[in-house]
Amino acid sequence: MPVLANASAAATETLNLTSSGVGYAALAIFVLAYLLVMAEEFTHLRKSKPVILAAGIIWAMIGIVYANNGLPHAAEQAVRHNLLEYSELMLFLLVAMTYINAMEERQVFDALRSWLIRKGFGFRQLFWLTGILAFFISPVADNLTTALLMCAVVMAVGGTNIKFIGVACINIVIAANAGGAFSPFGDITTLMVWQKGIVDFWGFFALFIPSAVNFLLPAAIMHFAVPDEKPVANSEVVNMKRGAKRIIFLFLLTIVTAVSFHNFIHLPPVIGMLTGLAYLQFFGFYIKKTQHIEAGSKMGDVVPFDIFTKIARAEWDTLLFFYGVVLCVGGLGFMGYLSMASEVMYNQWGATSANIAVGVLSAIVDNIPVMFAVLTMNPEMSQGQWLLVTLTAGVGGSLLSIGSAAGVALMGQARGKYTFFGHLKWAPVIALGYIASIWVHMWINSAMF
Repeated sequence: MPVLANASAAATETLNLTSSGVGYAALAIFVLAYLLVMAEEFTHLRKSKPVILAAGIIWAMIGIVYANNGLPHAAEQAVRHNLLEYSELMLFLLVAMTYINAMEERQVFDALRSWLIRKGFGFRQLFWLTGILAFFISPVADNLTTALLMCAVVMAVGGTNIKFIGVACINIVIAANAGGAFSPFGDITTLMVWQKGIVDFWGFFALFIPSAVNFLLPAAIMHFAVPDEKPVANSEVVNMKRGAKRIIFLFLLTIVTAVSFHNFIHLPPVIGMLTGLAYLQFFGFYIKKTQHIEAGSKMGDVVPFDIFTKIARAEWDTLLFFYGVVLCVGGLGFMGYLSMASEVMYNQWGATSANIAVGVLSAIVDNIPVMFAVLTMNPEMSQGQWLLVTLTAGVGGSLLSIGSAAGVALMGQARGKYTFFGHLKWAPVIALGYIASIWVHMWINSAMF
């Protein structure tokens, strides 16, 4: 027993590497990797590649230092802990992405888009409609998918009207990010906070009104910049494929399963999500076996529904990017850098100032490493402060077009019409919404602070 106790103590012992050459090298490697991530639009180098390489190098350096100091198992235990956190997040997102891809294949989103286009709304009506839909769809689907869907509508009806497309895309990015902030499923940052057990499922909905303010205030000001015109309506009709509505129902049932597993039997939400994936697998088997109903006598006209093609079409670059980020930030934390940052931000600045700064930082650096760093620091904060950092990390990315996945994706989809500088022009208005949402949260949820 004493031998086992000594081995356990040695494994949990850590070295402060913040002032060492290895520590400085790890910081330099992470900064270089992240510069390559931020330059993805220009270099066309997938963002997962530099961070995966950086993660491997950082942990290799840690492993060598610990082995030389007679602590060969400490680094192993730490990296396994980070890997467990990543695997829960990755499998959760993989199930959600598979459902979204299945709905896309069944033409759920195409049908919604064609319905919006056929209605013949004016530009100002479409500006509000796409924004409101983005705000309410992103809490269930992710904000990236929601933004791409609404942008497709704007592009289809906007035509050559660059002014309308530019302002509408800015509104969609703000709305999708704001909508994702009040739901555990709406953004990666809220998902991480929920999976950690810091805020329960229903606790996030306290952010609904602050999130709505974050979206509505800038939208009300930008409304006057939208051309008061009516585009020509399109008569194209797209019908959903067989089983589409049942897949939507199964996705909602999967969310209920994940929440129930977490709230009532205290299992990780990812177990509920993977159980929900089985719902889709069995239903996909049913669709495949009964496809003759859809095809009639022409069996060759219908592509069989295959669940594994939906899994293969998941955003693997994004999922592997999360791996690199979690392992890089975890490595820097293990070296002692996050403890230093926590001391400065949360002990010297104070929790409120630190959490507001996190939101501003997430406009420059992706909000995922920022939020993972905060969760790794795990500062002593009230429920109100944890909700504040969840809000700021979620909506802070709207300040710049490169601050969120939705903004980056739309710059590619509406290339030349929605641009970095076009978004930057409205930054003061967006910042007004950011400040107002923080103030509203601190006012209406004051009992939580």
